[in-house]
Amino acid sequence: MEKPPRYRLSEAEKDALLVEQAALIERLAARVAELEALIGKPRKTSANSHIPPSQDGPGGASRTADAKRRRKPRPSRPGVSRPLADDPDRTERRLVEGCPHCGTAVPESAQRCRHRYDHIDLPVIRPVVTRVELFGGRCGDCGRRYRAAPPAAMPPGTPFGPGIRALLAYLHHSHHVGFERLSRMLEELFGLTISEGAIANALRRMGTAFDTACAAIKAKLLGASVIASDETTTRVNGVIHWQWVFHSGQAVLHTIAPSRARAVAAGILGGHRPEVWISDRYAGQQELGRVHQVCLAHVLRDVQYAIDCGDTMVAPRIRDHLLWAIRVGKRRPGLKDSTLAAYAAKAERGLDALVGTPAAHPAGRELQRLVKAWRGKFFVFLADRRVPPTNNASEQEIRPSVVFRKVTNGFRSDWGPGIHAGYRSVTGTARRQGQSAWTAVRHLVGGTFAVT
Repeated sequence: MEKPPRYRLSEAEKDALLVEQAALIERLAARVAELEALIGKPRKTSANSHIPPSQDGPGGASRTADAKRRRKPRPSRPGVSRPLADDPDRTERRLVEGCPHCGTAVPESAQRCRHRYDHIDLPVIRPVVTRVELFGGRCGDCGRRYRAAPPAAMPPGTPFGPGIRALLAYLHHSHHVGFERLSRMLEELFGLTISEGAIANALRRMGTAFDTACAAIKAKLLGASVIASDETTTRVNGVIHWQWVFHSGQAVLHTIAPSRARAVAAGILGGHRPEVWISDRYAGQQELGRVHQVCLAHVLRDVQYAIDCGDTMVAPRIRDHLLWAIRVGKRRPGLKDSTLAAYAAKAERGLDALVGTPAAHPAGRELQRLVKAWRGKFFVFLADRRVPPTNNASEQEIRPSVVFRKVTNGFRSDWGPGIHAGYRSVTGTARRQGQSAWTAVRHLVGGTFAVT
């Protein structure tokens, strides 16, 4: 707006200028009010939103909470010591030849064990190299050449056996050791010289075994009636992808896709529609099961944000009500069906009352709007004992891959994502069968991995 020369305005021009200035003042006042409202809102942290704790900063909510917990004195605990091994590899008996005080000879029959302890150490580990020589010749009858067949466990090709391949996969995917450090570690610890390219080739050759195992895991997953899911970002050749996890009580399936759309989950499920679907409130994970249980941990973070914004009436009561319902869920094994049904009805009535309570604070009204949008998906776990109240199990399954992404900065090959997703699927499923990750990858490389 250009300012006209002073003292040269007509009455009509002055009136127009005043109207224009009044409109400008009104717009600026509205903008100031908007900015003041933003300044007054609390900062979103991992305690009141979905951002990860790593973004909280030096004075983040998680660190503040840890500091408060550290101030509380820990209760005293009885001292413990390492138990003796049940089956020691070797026992060394030390007898006294003479009394250390007077020098009198002491017979063996007069002595008994006065102290017993274990000494544990690792032997020097070196690779076992087996030279395979295949003999042959030329047939004197037909004149054709022949050669002996190689051992089934030692085929020609890569010189590295299943133990080395399993160790490479275990250290890289479970402990996030990069190729350069992995090569140096093997040489310094085991005296095994192996290049980074050889490590990559060894992992890439495991793709067929992982594909076969994942097919069996997927078949087991699709037979489940309760399935939970979550997703997180990863990087493939510098491009953002998404790693999805789907799991039930017996199977865990990971997959990495270039999309976060609902089509990824629908493609995994095919025509299967589980009885209960557990996830957060992301739109791509809706309407995939007959019944949907939303993660109450995510809801409680939104409730906490409303409390941080200043709502002291509705949000605290909703928080207490949800925490009460979660405590009831933890007591389900000891509750009768009729008692659990009564608790479920009470939870529904209580939440309806809280949603209908007039909220004076804007944060409280916004929270009520969110609760209404997801009404009917909060207390499925009180009607079905198989359903957890939160989706924490999915986050625990995907957390190692988040650490892997932070350490390695993602994947730099087209085959890397499939190998990692297959590894996490195999080890996650094996853990639900009572096996460790190392045992699972050894069985996979050895061709004995099975989904029970």
